[in-house]
Amino acid sequence: MKKKTSSRRLPLLLLGIAVITATLALTLVQARRQSRESPFQAARAFQDARAVIDKGPRPAGSRAIEETRQYIVAELKKVNLEPVLDEFESDTPRGKTKMVNIRAIRKGKRPDTIAVTGHYDTKVFENARFLGANDGGSSTAVVLELARVTGNMNLEHTLEFIFFDGEEAVIEWTAEDSVYGSRHDVSRRYRDGTLRLLKALVLVDMIGDRNLDIRRESGSTGWLTDIVWATARSLGHDRHFLNQEQAIEDDHVPYLRAGIPAVDLIDFNYPAWHTPADTLDKISADSLKIVGDVVYFSLSEIDKKLLAPQ
Repeated sequence: MKKKTSSRRLPLLLLGIAVITATLALTLVQARRQSRESPFQAARAFQDARAVIDKGPRPAGSRAIEETRQYIVAELKKVNLEPVLDEFESDTPRGKTKMVNIRAIRKGKRPDTIAVTGHYDTKVFENARFLGANDGGSSTAVVLELARVTGNMNLEHTLEFIFFDGEEAVIEWTAEDSVYGSRHDVSRRYRDGTLRLLKALVLVDMIGDRNLDIRRESGSTGWLTDIVWATARSLGHDRHFLNQEQAIEDDHVPYLRAGIPAVDLIDFNYPAWHTPADTLDKISADSLKIVGDVVYFSLSEIDKKLLAPQ
């Protein structure tokens, strides 16, 4: 014979069941997110940012950017990647300037390539010491850590990691005075006939802000943006990847103009942008980790999307 619960105890019982159900649901969500934890190490990425920022202002052609290059190359070699130093000379408003893109390849099952990119230079200011912790430092750190941790990914596509020189304008941002490194890379691919192998490009820029809020860059390729935002949502990062749109000119634009799908992840809501206040204390390891995880898991989805019948 079933036992009937008294009406006085029933609300307490229902409350207890609700609490247990909510707890179990939260536990399952946390377990699911933990199972999606990428190997991206926040502390190591933050140390990369610190090491780069400690070298001081890093405009194209400077001694500090040469030292930064040496650091990036040494770190890539530690994980058995073979960096290529792509040297070129750009005509700038201040004359010809030597610039160097750094590229490293992690081979997949096919030569078709997904590029993960960011810039490592800083803008030159004659009357200010601009360290570019977020604007140049954060992108360098995230791309470098992703280069380290993608070794065990089972992707069909080859991964290419590119550190752009000359993203910043030498004087003032124009089509001619900006994104020197990415414009050079597109031209190089045209010349050597490899542009057709580049199937997608992910760009990170200014993604270390402690108050991280990345909006959808309106010029970026729609399906790539959708993959990144869906991945962020699946990891519980909705509040950092917002659905508002904004238009930004950045290193992805030369690729878009060349017909290459590209997405720009950038937090332009950053009060210290292009000021001496863009220092290490303005960025956080947590923000680097959030973006690193999102890009890491997005790469698998991009790989699958590119393999699907169009």
